[in-house]
Amino acid sequence: MADYKDLRYAGFPASSIASGTISNSRLNITEFDDNKIVNDISTLALRQASNENKAAYNTNSMYVDIFQDSSGIASNTNAPRNASEYVSTITQSSTAEYQTTALDSTKIINHSMDTFNAANFINNNTSSYGGYVIYPSNYNKGLAYNVQGDSDFGSNFYITEVQFWNHPTSSRLKRWKLQKSSDDSSYSDVAFTAGGASTNNSSTIGLCADSSSWNSGAPTTPFNDGYFRLMFDGVHTGDGYAAVGEIKFSGYTLTASATGLFESNAITASSSTNKMGAIITYQDNAGTNTLNTDLVLKLSADNGSNYSTATLTALPDFATGIKMAKVNDLSVTAGTSLKYKLEFANQAAGSKEARIRGVSLQY
Repeated sequence: MADYKDLRYAGFPASSIASGTISNSRLNITEFDDNKIVNDISTLALRQASNENKAAYNTNSMYVDIFQDSSGIASNTNAPRNASEYVSTITQSSTAEYQTTALDSTKIINHSMDTFNAANFINNNTSSYGGYVIYPSNYNKGLAYNVQGDSDFGSNFYITEVQFWNHPTSSRLKRWKLQKSSDDSSYSDVAFTAGGASTNNSSTIGLCADSSSWNSGAPTTPFNDGYFRLMFDGVHTGDGYAAVGEIKFSGYTLTASATGLFESNAITASSSTNKMGAIITYQDNAGTNTLNTDLVLKLSADNGSNYSTATLTALPDFATGIKMAKVNDLSVTAGTSLKYKLEFANQAAGSKEARIRGVSLQY
């Protein structure tokens, strides 16, 4: 059997280390780092909460919120929870449908209609028609609406659906396009999903129903260019007129705040803590948000009396389009009432939109 040798610090009697400490480096010991394990557990907790659509909850050492509801949010400033389960400073109103009677006839623009009466387009009477087209070809005839010029909507109004009534004259319209423009001069086709009585001939060409009915199209991506127009090509049968009786559209308004913040409820820890960590999941809905500039995380252990600012570090994506970042062992003022605060900066509708999807607080 091999001899065991005494383990001694050379030249230093064992009796002299009855108290005190010796650094790990002198003993050639690597200190155990559990951050990777803690981060993995936090990520799994966020995934499990997402899969089960759970409300905010906490364990002995972790607090998880995916914003299934607002129960975990104590307060916010310009950063409310969205019903789609995220927090952002870009808020969306409920989708509203604007019936023809609510439209401003002066904002309807004639694009080569053979006979045109704007007021008749908005009288909510599908038994008459405001104008008609005679054998439109190659989408050379139609009408537009100036949403941008209508003070009821404003610059942040997004179109989600456009509808028109295919009027029962001796013939009916055959094909149509939905187009958008920022100046009523240069228009581009909008990819849309046909609905109502219409079907799609392609992603940008709708087939009108050969009947008296509403035809509709929902853009695959809502737009707010300011103008939209309907352009028609061909009639179904006969030599008569094809007419448009009514128009209406739906959309929502985005309200954007450049800055904002929200703060969690207090979580009671079982013992005093002076170090905390967290993982957040977030989405760049528009543009690219810079960690620690556009998104700033702060942690507190004394019920928010003192906050320490975290330095977030990017992690691999949580899911497609959902990013993830972490902070570990952030020093905080000791206490047992734990909170986090997330602050937004430089936000703008359509160019920089951050959506916070989840937070896992570690303590």
